[in-house]
Amino acid sequence: MFSMRKPGCALAVCLAAATSGAYAADGHSIAQKNNCFACHSIEQKIVGPAFKAVASKYKGNSQAEAILMAKVKSGGEGVWGSTPMPAQSQLSEAELKTVVDWVLAQ
Repeated sequence: MFSMRKPGCALAVCLAAATSGAYAADGHSIAQKNNCFACHSIEQKIVGPAFKAVASKYKGNSQAEAILMAKVKSGGEGVWGSTPMPAQSQLSEAELKTVVDWVLAQ
């Protein structure tokens, strides 16, 4: 998830057990609007990890949502390699939660 105003790649992640079709569409839409797909795809690594790989890595982690919301909001590097992910501070807490839940549901 990144802003068209900011270059770089952002990780959008999702945590939730089951999501409704509308909720899932919202997460996908937020990821698209914030350019997440420039660096991530659902199934394959591009610059950043595939969303399915993120979901798999954090599966069963009760702190996954909080960890990933913080990572998307503040940016970071080192978990998936040396390429940094820029901060996506333009996202509201609700948008962060929605997109993280969508990614984790992959």
